[in-house]
Amino acid sequence: MSFNLTAARYGKDKVRVFRVVKNGNWHEVVEYNVCTLLEGDIETSFTKADNTVVVATDSIKNITYYLAKTSPHILHPERFALHLGSHIVGKYAHIHKATVSIEQLRWHRIAINGQDHTHSFYRDGDDKRTTEVEVDATAGKDNMVAKVTSGIADLLVIKTTGSAFENFVRDEYTTLAEVTDRIFSTSVDLRYSFIPKTLDPNNLGNFDYDKVASAARAITLEIFATDESASVQATLYKMAERLLAEHGDVEHVAYTLPNKHYLAVDMKYIGIDNLTPSAAEVFCPVAAPSGLISATVSRK
Repeated sequence: MSFNLTAARYGKDKVRVFRVVKNGNWHEVVEYNVCTLLEGDIETSFTKADNTVVVATDSIKNITYYLAKTSPHILHPERFALHLGSHIVGKYAHIHKATVSIEQLRWHRIAINGQDHTHSFYRDGDDKRTTEVEVDATAGKDNMVAKVTSGIADLLVIKTTGSAFENFVRDEYTTLAEVTDRIFSTSVDLRYSFIPKTLDPNNLGNFDYDKVASAARAITLEIFATDESASVQATLYKMAERLLAEHGDVEHVAYTLPNKHYLAVDMKYIGIDNLTPSAAEVFCPVAAPSGLISATVSRK
């Protein structure tokens, strides 16, 4: 009996990076969780216990910190990921592909009397900006192709009206009542993919990924808040459609929206109406089970 190794990659996960960029008294900060995975001519490390083809994962960690110190792109997660991936692929002849994933934690500058403080920050949310960059040099080191997918994770939102759910399939299994007014809450997971491009490792600063990231967050929040939602599905599509319409470099938009349920507490036993939409004010958050709605919208 014979076997083939059909896929293999390895690397370093959960490399925590906090960088202070100092311009005199004005400081800027970023905090990243970085994962870097490598592919290439590494089969024998799996099949023949040949470690001569292995770039140690500790070395990958050290390269990450080296570039965190020296890269001019450190404040911009997509460009930093491109720098890290292209550096590794360019350095090691037998490594042909690097996938760099970054979570950026939120730090916001503190304002004192209306003025931004020079070096003090606070965590203004648990959501994370994300990016996954694939640097592919299988066609040659001088012909690297970059695939960039960015997004948002764990953006928790809620609105107390402006959401309904009616006219769904009713049969012998249906117990859910139709509602014209309900709480809508979800934890947004957004991924948007840019059109792949040939990568110039010496010129990584010619596209404003930060502008798209800010717009994606703003669009998501605006449509969530203002849409008279007929369903999570319908609101999801409006978000994705708007992001694609306003950003021509984005090729695919994927949202995953768990429907976090808040159930009105029945108080009829003490003569209080807390169930009709106009009277419902006390709710019990239900963690599970929950609806889960996911879709990808792509440019034609």
